[in-house]
Amino acid sequence: MKYFVRFFVITFLLILSTNTFAEDKIAFLDLKYVLNESKAGKGAQEFLKKSLKDNSKKYSDMEQNLKKEESDLLTKKTILSKEEYVKKSDALRKKVIDYQSQRRASLDKIATQRAEARSTLIKSIEPLLQAYIKENNISLVVDKKTVLAGNSSNDITKIIVDKLNKVLPSIALK
Repeated sequence: MKYFVRFFVITFLLILSTNTFAEDKIAFLDLKYVLNESKAGKGAQEFLKKSLKDNSKKYSDMEQNLKKEESDLLTKKTILSKEEYVKKSDALRKKVIDYQSQRRASLDKIATQRAEARSTLIKSIEPLLQAYIKENNISLVVDKKTVLAGNSSNDITKIIVDKLNKVLPSIALK
């Protein structure tokens, strides 16, 4: 029993001392904030919002024109011959299909541009983060959305945003 108590006390002291001397520094980063509030992120967001707004206006105008053509065609249904009505309704259907494919393509293009911008930002953040980790002897960086509570001195979000603004002031989207 005497040996068991000694073993327990020595083990407890070893665990306590290694835990005290080990300085595992943990930091957290709000990735969403970095992506949205950096200069490049804001610029990309503004460009994408403007593109989406322009496209929605363009396609709403096209939709109104197609609806007007449809109503005109329906009013002329009794006046036109059956063959002519079928030809015009087929032409209108083709226009509607073209409109839908153009709209889908433009939305897909915007989604692709958004994904490319996000990817570019993340690729630019990674080396900055690695360098900061080495400089400050940080062992772990966690996304802020998964942190329940923490000391605000462990938040490196603003530092990374400042470094990213210097390295990547804008993203060229086309």
